[in-house]
Amino acid sequence: MHGETLRSVFLSDIHLGSRACRVNLLLDFLRQTRCEILYLVGDIIDLESLRNTFYWPASHTEALRLILKKSQEGTRVVYVPGNHDDELRAFAGVKLGNIEIARQAIHTTGTGRRLLVLHGDEFDAIVRGKSLGVLLGGLACRSLLSLNRFVHWLHDLAGRPYWSLAQHMKSRFPGTKRYVERYQRATLAAARDAGVDGVVCGHIHRADREMLDGLLYYNDGDWVESCTALVEDRSGELSLLQWRPSTAALAASATVSVETWSSTSVAMAEMLGLQAEVREK
Repeated sequence: MHGETLRSVFLSDIHLGSRACRVNLLLDFLRQTRCEILYLVGDIIDLESLRNTFYWPASHTEALRLILKKSQEGTRVVYVPGNHDDELRAFAGVKLGNIEIARQAIHTTGTGRRLLVLHGDEFDAIVRGKSLGVLLGGLACRSLLSLNRFVHWLHDLAGRPYWSLAQHMKSRFPGTKRYVERYQRATLAAARDAGVDGVVCGHIHRADREMLDGLLYYNDGDWVESCTALVEDRSGELSLLQWRPSTAALAASATVSVETWSSTSVAMAEMLGLQAEVREK
């Protein structure tokens, strides 16, 4: 991994600007990997969270800097916005340097397989519905993610390896499997309509790879709970990578050379039109 330049990398649901983002794991991943194409498959910057409470530490600026650096060094970066960065969909079709913004994309692997790349929130109305159970489930999920952050803090304090309470609990919830199956069917129906061989998506924070009804389903996961990426090697084979570096590597990634409220953070707040009191320290 460290010496190999990958053909492509797919990342989604990073949620920069949210306290839930496991940014130290992400920083280590970005520093250790190189690729020809980087797909950012939605919810990269959590504009929804930033509007509610402006949270932008230096480590989140560093993550964006590393992505921009990759684009400047020749990596093609394709940004497919999601529901948390939905405002960026207005810029679909725009190319900024080596960064392209698109509502959807088609990726052709080294083996010739064509994959539809989309975030996946387009199917919420079909998959979730508007029932009371869904609303209560969403509330429980948000509470679980808050507790998840506390567990992460305890693990970091004790120097223990990363472990996600949220993933552990959701895997045991009876409705999770049915929800995932509905989501898979909806995304694969879109792939079938597009006449491609499969789909790459994110959105539901559940990394997965399967062959279903003759179509390939890839979910690249997230950097809140599972901390995973979908990667394509030089031979064109796709695999899910669960990023679990040593605690020493994470400690190194936590060290950045800019202040917590940097001028970059202030500029970003102004650019996004966020109503927040931001000051430099």
